[in-house]
Amino acid sequence: MELGSLYDRCICSPIRSSSPIRPLLVHSTVSISLRKYPTLPATTSSSPSFFRRRNLCFASNSDTLVAGSRKEEDGKYRDVASKKEDEEDLKSWMHKNGLPPCKVVLKDRPSLNEKHKPIHYVAACEDLQIGDIAFSVPNSLVVTLERVLGNETIAELLTTNKLSELACLALYLMYEKKQGKKSFWFPYIRELDRQRGRGQLAVESPLLWSKDELDYLTGSPTKAEVLARAEGIKREYDELDTVWFMAGSLFQQYPYDIPTEAFSFEIFKQAFVAVQSCVVHLQKVSLARRFALVPLGPPLLAYSSNCKAMLTAVDGAVQLVVDRPYKAGESIAVWCGPQPNSKLLINYGFVDEDNPYDRLVIEAALNTEDPQYQDKRMVAQRNGKLSVQVFHVYAGKEREAILDLLPYIRLGYLSEPSEMQSVISSQGPVCPTSPCMERAVLDQLADYFRTRLDGYPSTLKEDETLLADGNLNPRKQVATRLIISEKKMLHACLQATIDYINQLPDHSVSPCPAPYAPLLK
Repeated sequence: MELGSLYDRCICSPIRSSSPIRPLLVHSTVSISLRKYPTLPATTSSSPSFFRRRNLCFASNSDTLVAGSRKEEDGKYRDVASKKEDEEDLKSWMHKNGLPPCKVVLKDRPSLNEKHKPIHYVAACEDLQIGDIAFSVPNSLVVTLERVLGNETIAELLTTNKLSELACLALYLMYEKKQGKKSFWFPYIRELDRQRGRGQLAVESPLLWSKDELDYLTGSPTKAEVLARAEGIKREYDELDTVWFMAGSLFQQYPYDIPTEAFSFEIFKQAFVAVQSCVVHLQKVSLARRFALVPLGPPLLAYSSNCKAMLTAVDGAVQLVVDRPYKAGESIAVWCGPQPNSKLLINYGFVDEDNPYDRLVIEAALNTEDPQYQDKRMVAQRNGKLSVQVFHVYAGKEREAILDLLPYIRLGYLSEPSEMQSVISSQGPVCPTSPCMERAVLDQLADYFRTRLDGYPSTLKEDETLLADGNLNPRKQVATRLIISEKKMLHACLQATIDYINQLPDHSVSPCPAPYAPLLK
């Protein structure tokens, strides 16, 4: 289930398909063109409807993927109810199209935002035991790049830094959305619209937050991650036309729908985030099936860091085998992979307070101006470290992280050539240290953790009090949960460092000079 790093994977060749459904397709014959506008048939290029259709999406939410809403005068979106929306729900549509009998049902969870409709979720419709198959979705109801691209040469299509799997899937569903009820995927897309990319806390990814709302993450490295990922999405949007025109035969399917003219960047970003919140990373399958959108899968399934149930590919289907007993009516959860809370928030809009994979990142780098830099780099590499090394601090294991980090910082503090030669000849990771050098190393670490804590605008106690009041809006609430988890790890690291300082002899109070101390980020 883990959502891997998707942004370096790209499309470099045309898109093909043999699907009978109206997908985002390119035929086997490729025509490469970089013209801004393709040559259109005479019977259509002069038609007034051409211009009306091209501009339609900017006036109608029906052309967006996350579109069950209406923009009001205050700039906010309100859900638009449809009397016909519940005529055929997602599960009924799936049964009609090949879903075999299963042991789950769709239920409603009230949205934290009273202006939004309830969120659907998958629950057990009967008591389940460990090892039971909750459902098995046939491949005909699963959206993968195999369906979008149509063949097994997908590996060659993802190597030119053009378009990621997420962007391709999002674009596919956006064009299908434009078909309205004519699209085979209409019931599934309607369900994604209802979910609005919201996680199980009814919060969208911070990729969709306003600038003021991103300030909730001030002090957290997650804020920079959000901004960097948003820039990556914009780069992919800017490449859409290039990829589109590399496959001229696409215009036989959608002759007027040039990507950046059919969809604004904001619409594309909404679709991208919606797909990001529900894409499944299947294991032991071809590249063309690796990333999948599975009806009845996320976001209808809850994510959990503590369970091991995963959606898995079997012959002709994607199925879920539960890893724990469930009572009828209970929400069913799946594993989201070993992701820290920062990734859970960016990808799915929630934070797991019991996440055993939650972690902080400390980046340490040997000083390149150090006359002994090359020797120190060699020693670091010999012990499995790099000249710029990333250390992970896991929640509950902060003391172990400090012990892992200390030898690297001690190496940076060595200044005497004789000490360096001793380390080189020892073939081991231990650096000869004096009490005053150890004090200097630990003082640098303590100052580093204090500086990171000072970067937050509030204290841990203030955040905990704020969260306990229960009056926070959903986005502020989930951001505060993330900030609290980060601060707890930093405080634990600081306390562990202080404990080590207190164990030093009294005469170590005067730190040794370290002109080339390692750099910590």
